[in-house]
Amino acid sequence: MNFRCIICLNRITSRPLISKNTKYGNLFNRINPCTSQSQLRLNTNQSWKPIPDIDYLSDPNNYEIIESNIKSRKGTGNIRMLKELLTKYNSAETQEKDELKKKLLFEALKIPNRSDPRLLSYGDTPHIVEAPGQKPAWSFPALEFHTIARNLDLLRTENLGNLTGPRTYYFIKELAQLEQALIHFTVAALEKKGFTLFSVPDLLHSRLIESCGMDTKGERTQVYKLEPEFYGDVCLSGTAEMALASYFTEAVIPVTQLPIKMAAVSRCYRAETSNVQEEKGIYRVHQFTKVEMFGVTSGDVAASDALLEEFVAIQKELFSSLGLHYQLLDMPLHELGAPAYRKFDIEAWMPGRNMYGEISSASNCTDYQARRLNIQNIDSSNTLRFVHTVNGTACAVPRTLIALLEMHQQSNGEVTIPSALQPYLDGLERLRKPSKPFKIKWIKSKSPQNKTKST
Repeated sequence: MNFRCIICLNRITSRPLISKNTKYGNLFNRINPCTSQSQLRLNTNQSWKPIPDIDYLSDPNNYEIIESNIKSRKGTGNIRMLKELLTKYNSAETQEKDELKKKLLFEALKIPNRSDPRLLSYGDTPHIVEAPGQKPAWSFPALEFHTIARNLDLLRTENLGNLTGPRTYYFIKELAQLEQALIHFTVAALEKKGFTLFSVPDLLHSRLIESCGMDTKGERTQVYKLEPEFYGDVCLSGTAEMALASYFTEAVIPVTQLPIKMAAVSRCYRAETSNVQEEKGIYRVHQFTKVEMFGVTSGDVAASDALLEEFVAIQKELFSSLGLHYQLLDMPLHELGAPAYRKFDIEAWMPGRNMYGEISSASNCTDYQARRLNIQNIDSSNTLRFVHTVNGTACAVPRTLIALLEMHQQSNGEVTIPSALQPYLDGLERLRKPSKPFKIKWIKSKSPQNKTKST
């Protein structure tokens, strides 16, 4: 697909108002569409305006639904506060309206996305859609990933405090090759299904990250920020989804070009913490490699739901090809982040941990991100409408490796390689113990005298 034709057309005239509501219609105006790719790409002043759905938010008939949605999803929005601000705005003097508009926008953007009505009956429990495969019934005790990889001399997670800190790792030899094999296997499968491969930046302005639904402020944020004195308001990206969505900021896309399916391989950076024993090792880390799927559809739920189903079908196909047993979960409201209208998780069985562990998710964000990044489509009658965005994990490398090694371990400590990956490993069929294990001696200075400890 030619992405040059996605940029705004000279003949487009912008519609002045986003809202049909006569009271609040002047609150948030559309930005004039850009006229060239260079204009779109070189716009570095972050001047675009987010445009919340003021029609929906200002309708009193929706207040109870919105409030219930916020409560069920454990969101931070406050529809009562927004209602009060709307009332004040309507009766305010002209000189007061600008300040009230800023407050209104701030509160409106805190409201989470609407939810798929099918989720209302789930309560707090995920709905198990299906669980292909079976748990293995072995005559030997299952080992967990760390033990398997260490016995094969393929992993280092110890003694990294002076190098990188906790929740980091080194993959070695065949395990590093297996990581690359997973990436190439996944990308090849996606390209066959019509995805366009992107290489994306890992550094993004915080506004872009927040527009995609991830908070960059506060003590509990998972986002790493660079030193603002030297680098400005820049963060490390937690997923390629953010860069892929941001690629279309302020763009107007001909509806005939939709849907768009994109894929990217990137490093993901997350300041996560966990004290759960089952999440030790490489299960929850601060940086990892992931293959991400991202899609843009027309602003119809039927279209974005169809693409979400396609993403989930791809995930199922990939994980089944790797010989994994997993369960597909339709997630309840309280498990949805602010952007998601609906979300599916896939949890793979990890015998060594004796648990199902999440290895992927897929979400339909409808127009949540598009409204914050001002991404629209245009039809043959020049009607503008916000697009819908869909995202999904094709392969989160560390957790996929956990499931692979634990599911394909053998009684002698070796690991069989799924046939789907062997072409990407020069036909390698097994991970075997090295004939000459590599040993390192660590020198630790805990006292004036150095002590040597062999590992």
